[in-house]
Amino acid sequence: MKQSYWWSLSALVSAILVFILISMWVDMNKYEVDPPQLVNEQAADEYLQQHWEARLRSTHLDAEPTIKIKTGIFIQSLQFFNSSEVNLTGYIWQRYQDDVHDAIKPEKGEIGFILPEQVNSGSDISPREVYRVRDGDEEVIGWYFEATLKQPFDYDLYPFDHKTVWVRMWPKEFSRNIVLVPDFGSYKATGQHDIFGIEENIVLGTWVRKNTYFDYKTSSYDTNFGIADYIGQEGFPELHYNFVVKRKFENAFTVYLLPLFLVAALLFAALLTVSANESLSGKLGFSTSGFIGASSALFFVVMLAHIQLREQFAGASIVYIEYFYILMYALLVTATANTYLFSINATRWSKIILYNDNIIPKVAYWPVVLSALILITLMVL
Repeated sequence: MKQSYWWSLSALVSAILVFILISMWVDMNKYEVDPPQLVNEQAADEYLQQHWEARLRSTHLDAEPTIKIKTGIFIQSLQFFNSSEVNLTGYIWQRYQDDVHDAIKPEKGEIGFILPEQVNSGSDISPREVYRVRDGDEEVIGWYFEATLKQPFDYDLYPFDHKTVWVRMWPKEFSRNIVLVPDFGSYKATGQHDIFGIEENIVLGTWVRKNTYFDYKTSSYDTNFGIADYIGQEGFPELHYNFVVKRKFENAFTVYLLPLFLVAALLFAALLTVSANESLSGKLGFSTSGFIGASSALFFVVMLAHIQLREQFAGASIVYIEYFYILMYALLVTATANTYLFSINATRWSKIILYNDNIIPKVAYWPVVLSALILITLMVL
């Protein structure tokens, strides 16, 4: 069978596989998650009635009535320090109603909230009061904060991942039946697809804003913090402000995927030099030792890039793009073994390796690589 037929078949199959792979990447790069969220004051009240007030009446008959404090937040800057820490700056404010919150209203200089996930950092600034204004029968107190929050982020789909960064807030006197509720009235729109509470021109680097929302997550602690009859040990609604950011795929593609594809192309070019035709091999400069040397050089290029990638996700499991590096290691070993066996005329593999001047490994290279990438993608999904 003519080599032109083999190459035509290889090109056709490769084109189909490229189309399938790109289609899968386009689907992976979409963000279509609609998490449960509180969109207005009525939704927040209904949630508390159903998940907290009803439970409270059955488990804590002598509990004090629930005190609600309207709380709002505005994020001005965001920076990921590493794979599990994010630094935030912005404002948090609370509304204290006359004759309702008098006993719990913070004094001048006091802070009315706690960020339980904040970790110590030399760059952190303790929250400080920046304004205290009247609004009818309410006093609004605002604080500026800078905090580094430690959170478990999922990087399995990198570089097609998105992150939900949350700010969990407790009331200052968390030992009492005090629940923070979103201050919806301080935002223009808080619908399911509205983006609010974050600087419009915020610099996110390799990230893009996708969504923001408030929600409650119930607590579950194995301690009462030394507080007798601690009301918030189980099932207590903790207010979270969440904002979703999606990674810019083109950045990761340029830095990590494009060099990897170039290495795969160079390995393919080296494989094309393998020939038993002395005239052709002499013209191409083929030698087994030269091929092994080229493979070794490509291996170190891939390894250094892999190490650089892994340093970003210390402690995380293998991310999607890492499987590409593992595949590249396998290709380098397989191509080197093919060349060596071809050079020594190994009888056991002669039908596959020696057939038509090593044509089968050459024409199968890209279909095998692309098929492996598709299988990896299906496995991760």
